[in-house]
Amino acid sequence: MNQEYPFLSLVVPCYNEEEVLEYFLQTLTQLLQKLSITYEIIFINDGSKDNTLTQMVLLKSQYPCVRILNLSRNFGKEAALTAGIDHALGEVVVPMDVDLQDPPQLLEQFIEKYREGYDVVLAKRADRSSDSFLKKISAEYFYKLHGKISDIDMPQNVGDYRLMSRKVVDELKKLPENQRFMKGLFAWVGFKTTTIEYKREPRFAGKTSFNGWKLWNFAIEGITSFSTAPLKIWFYIGFITAFVAFIFGTWIIIKTLLFGVDSPGYASLITVVLFLGGIQLMGIGILGEYIGRIYLESKKRPVYIIEAEL
Repeated sequence: MNQEYPFLSLVVPCYNEEEVLEYFLQTLTQLLQKLSITYEIIFINDGSKDNTLTQMVLLKSQYPCVRILNLSRNFGKEAALTAGIDHALGEVVVPMDVDLQDPPQLLEQFIEKYREGYDVVLAKRADRSSDSFLKKISAEYFYKLHGKISDIDMPQNVGDYRLMSRKVVDELKKLPENQRFMKGLFAWVGFKTTTIEYKREPRFAGKTSFNGWKLWNFAIEGITSFSTAPLKIWFYIGFITAFVAFIFGTWIIIKTLLFGVDSPGYASLITVVLFLGGIQLMGIGILGEYIGRIYLESKKRPVYIIEAEL
């Protein structure tokens, strides 16, 4: 790596985080100064509606290590993360959240593992005791489902907080897709990987912008980005449904011919029609999800737009 570039690049997407920026920088720089390494901190303002950008600019005058990428609007965390990684100059790159739920103290262990020869060092949550019951259950089953239907092995309870070497970052930058599920892309590129466990802390201030609906859509994004299994599943559902209908229809014909028994039942007929209609609509919906992804990718729009780099 060229000596003019920093050793470490920290990529920090921000959306309405004015309350935590100053404390985050104070905590982080105190730790990094003890490590005796060169570093940069890249804040990505993802269309914040509060005074996040103003606070960033103010802090930049106090902390020369700070770089600011101001996106033209809110593109979402995955796009903001992509922007930061694309512009990081460090020998190693670490994405992290500004709310300090990702403990900065792990950075020293990250660097130790990197110097031992690992290209990727993952931070894995040792437990999810701070999450609600519903969030814990949904996360557990999402990872299990994703692991069974996807071609990649996405580690469970691992977020964006990780160390990546320059060669990993260079490979990530080659991936062209517009609809990005970063956890999946991180896992897809591979390379020599190790894991460090930690306990996730509560947010220092502010509140998360993720709600149940966003998490649901995020899970759909993760599944459709790395698996065509839902399309295959509906082939088998259709086959089984048609087979059952064929057997049932055959039984009705035989019963009528042999015993002269008719098959009255308007209510049961409507039930079957609605059931089959529901299955067809669900299948069309899943097919539409994949077609929608093809449509969006075919436009080849940029993942993000940077209004200014400060």
